[in-house]
Amino acid sequence: MSGLRGTAVAIALLLAALATAGCGLGPGADVGSVELSVTREFGAEPGLRRAVEAKESDTVMRVLEASAEIETRFGAGFVHSIDGVAEGERGGDPYDWFFFVDGVESPVGATEVEARGGERIWWDYRNWSAANHVPAVVGSWPAPFVEGVAGKRYPVVVECASHGSFVLSERTKEPRACELTREALEREGVELADERPEKAIRVLVGTWDDLRDDAAAGLIEAGPAESGVYADFETTGDGYEVLALDERGARARRLGTDAGLVAATSRYSGAPVWVVTGGTDGAVRAAAESLDAEHLRDHYAVAIEDGKGTPLPVEVR
Repeated sequence: MSGLRGTAVAIALLLAALATAGCGLGPGADVGSVELSVTREFGAEPGLRRAVEAKESDTVMRVLEASAEIETRFGAGFVHSIDGVAEGERGGDPYDWFFFVDGVESPVGATEVEARGGERIWWDYRNWSAANHVPAVVGSWPAPFVEGVAGKRYPVVVECASHGSFVLSERTKEPRACELTREALEREGVELADERPEKAIRVLVGTWDDLRDDAAAGLIEAGPAESGVYADFETTGDGYEVLALDERGARARRLGTDAGLVAATSRYSGAPVWVVTGGTDGAVRAAAESLDAEHLRDHYAVAIEDGKGTPLPVEVR
C-alpha cells in the first residue's frame, strides 16, 4: 500500500507541476483570440505581432510558446530568451524580458496568468537599470479601458482639472481637452462613469501644474523607479516644461512648455492612472488629440510635439 500511495503522490505532484508550468491536461474550449506583441527597446524595435487563438488551459506563457522559440528558467516559470534574445548585460546595463497584459505589468509570472480571450499581451526586452518595475503603459490602447485589468472590469472616470484658461466646448461647457479625451474613449466603446467609485481607472486631464499634486500622477516627478514613466517636468516662467528621459533615467531632451504628455502609472499596485497633460492648455489639448493606436501603440509613454509623437524613453546619446 505504501508503494501505491507513493506512486499516487508522485503522480499528483507531477500533474501539479505541469499545471503550474502552463502545460495543462488538455486543450479545453476556445476562449477567443489574444493579441500577442513582442518588441525590444521599449517598443522601439518591433518584432512579432499576431492574433493567437487561446484555449481554456492556456496561459500567457503558452500563448508565447505557440508563437516563438523560447527558453525558460526557474522551473519554466520565467522567460530567459525569446527567439534567441536572452536576458543579460549590454553596455554594462541589465536587460530582460517583461510583459504587460492589457497595458498593466503582471505582478506574477507568465505561467500563472490565464488567457481569457480578447486581451493584449505585450512582451518587451529592455534596459531596466532605471526602473525594474513599470506598473502601466499606454501602448496597448484601448486597453485597459475596454477589457479591464486581470479579467476585472473597472469603471473608467475622466477627471478634468479646474483651470480657468482652458478653451471650453460649446456643447458641454467643459475644457476642450476633456471633451476630446471622453470622445476618444467613447469611440472605443468605453462607457464612462459620471462619478468616481472607490476603485476606478482614472484619466486625469489638465496642465501639469494642475495634476502634479495628485498622489498617483505626482509619482512622475519622483522618477522612473517610482512611476515607470520616463519623463519629468521643470518649472519655467511660462509654466512646466516637459523633459524627455533616456532609458537610464537621465534627462535627454527639453521638449518645452508646448509639449504634451500621455503616460500611465499606478500607486500601491492599484488600478492604472493615466495622465493627459503638458505645460500649457494647448499642450494638454494636443495630448488629448493623440489618444489613438496610431500615436500610442507599443509605446511606454508618448510626448506630443507639434502634433507628432515622441516615444519615451528616448534613445541614449
